[in-house]
Amino acid sequence: MYQKSIIEDWSAMSDAAIVNHVCSQLRQIRLDQNMTQEELAERSGLGRATISRIEKGQAVSLLTLIQLLRALNRLDLLDAFQSVSPEISPLQLLKEQ
Repeated sequence: MYQKSIIEDWSAMSDAAIVNHVCSQLRQIRLDQNMTQEELAERSGLGRATISRIEKGQAVSLLTLIQLLRALNRLDLLDAFQSVSPEISPLQLLKEQ
């Protein structure tokens, strides 16, 4: 089963290290689902070579990441990007009064 990896300080990591970590986690999720690269490629609409490059830590576009998460049934990992509550700027609040 997929084990949650805890990074204490993302800001201390280089961009390349973060990409590497995310890509290795995508690979682990795929393996935990007993899915081959070919199966993931078919489900996501991407090529198997693309899956291989991503799992080796090559940068991935946001669209490709979403395609992979959808194919892995893990769109829930995007929950962190949901806004908790919209904030009104102090200037906007002042204008409304």
